[in-house]
Amino acid sequence: MKCRHCGTPLEHSFVDLGAAPPSNAYLSAAALNGPETWYPLRVLVCATCWLVQTEDHAGRDELFAHDYAYFSSTSTGWLAHAKAYVEAMSARFALGAQSTVVEVAANDGYLLQYVKAAAIPCYGIEPTASTASAARGKGIEIVERFFGVELARELAAAGRQADLTAANNVLAHVPDIDDFVSGFAALLKPAGVSTFEFPHLLQLVAECQFDTIYHEHYSYLSLTAVSRIFAANGLSVFDVEELPTHGGSLRVYAQKTAGPHALSPRVAALLAREDAAGMSGLDFYKGFQARAEKVKDDVVAFLIDAKRQGLKVAAYGAAAKGNTLLNFAGIRPDLLPYVVDRAAAKQGKFMPGSRIPIVDEAHLQNDRPDRILILPWNIKAEVMTQLDYARAWNARFVTAVPQLAIVP
Repeated sequence: MKCRHCGTPLEHSFVDLGAAPPSNAYLSAAALNGPETWYPLRVLVCATCWLVQTEDHAGRDELFAHDYAYFSSTSTGWLAHAKAYVEAMSARFALGAQSTVVEVAANDGYLLQYVKAAAIPCYGIEPTASTASAARGKGIEIVERFFGVELARELAAAGRQADLTAANNVLAHVPDIDDFVSGFAALLKPAGVSTFEFPHLLQLVAECQFDTIYHEHYSYLSLTAVSRIFAANGLSVFDVEELPTHGGSLRVYAQKTAGPHALSPRVAALLAREDAAGMSGLDFYKGFQARAEKVKDDVVAFLIDAKRQGLKVAAYGAAAKGNTLLNFAGIRPDLLPYVVDRAAAKQGKFMPGSRIPIVDEAHLQNDRPDRILILPWNIKAEVMTQLDYARAWNARFVTAVPQLAIVP
C-alpha cells in the first residue's frame, strides 16, 4: 500500500488491532442469523509525510450507508460545543445575513441549527440518508452527496461559495484526503475560512486512545501532516486551537493560499511541540501496540473477575470507539450482557462483532448493575452526571482508556 497523500510505500506499522466489522454497522435482530464482514484493522505510518493511516479494505459507501446510526445531537455536551462554535465564528469573522456558512458532514443538523437560528444563510453536505433526513426535519437544507472537488466546483459555479466552512470530525473519515481538501479550496470565497476539527494524534498516543481507531477513520492526524496536505491542495493553515473534545482535538483554521488572514504564532508553536515530541520520527510510534494490548488485557481481567465475584456489569454508550475495544478484546455477552444508549436508532439493535444487545436507559434502571463501564470515555463526566442516580444502589463507574479506572 502507498501513502494516501504522498504516494510513499508504507512499511512501518503503528498498531494492529486484528480484525473488526465497520464500527457503526449495528445489527438488527434478523441480521443475527447471517454473517458479518470483518476487515483487518491495521494502521501504518508514512515516513515521508508522517500521515498515519489505515490499510485500504473498506470503501466509504459501505461505511457511510443510508442507515448510518451515529447522530451527533445525542450528546448534550457536543451540542453545547457546536453552539459555542457558531457564536465564536460569527463574532470573529463578522458573519451575518450577507454570509454563507456550509458544513461538510452536517450529520443531523446539530451545528447548523444554531447557524439558522442566528439568521445566517447556510446549508449542509451530508451523504448518509438517515442523518440528512434528521437535519431536514430541523429545516436545514442538505446536499446529500459525498464531498470533494467535483461537488465543490458544481456548488461554486452555482454561486454557492462559502464565507465559512465547518468540517468537524470528518477529515479523518475520507479515503481520498487530497480530493477532499481541494474541495474546500474550490468552495471558499476569496477571503473565506475553513475550520476543521479532528482528534489530535499527539493526544491519541499520549493517552493510548487506541479505541479511536476504526475503519471509518482512514487517517490519524497531526498538525505536521495536515499542514503539508493543505499546502499541497490549495489551503494554508493560519491558526490552530487545542480543544478538550474527543480526548484532545485540534481546530485548524485554513484559507486559500495567500488569503488575507494573518498567521498566528500558535501554528509555529504547535508544530515545534510536535517536532519536540518526535512525531517526525519512527521512534514516536513504537511501543503503542504493547500499550494497547495492556488495556485490552486489563479490561478482560476486570470483567472476568467481576463475573467470578457475582457482580453485574453493564456498559453505557454504543459508540464506535466502544466497538473497537470490545472486538479487539474479544468481549461477548457472557461478560457484558448489554450496552445502554440514548439514541433511539440504536436501541433494539446489537453491537457489530460482539453482538451485545443495545437497550434503553430504563433497562439499566430496572437491572441495577454493580458496575457501569463507560465506553465513550471522552464524555464520561456527562454520562456520570446523567446516571448519578445509580449511586443510590452503590453502582460504580468504570473506564478502560487510557487505563482501567474504577471511580469511587
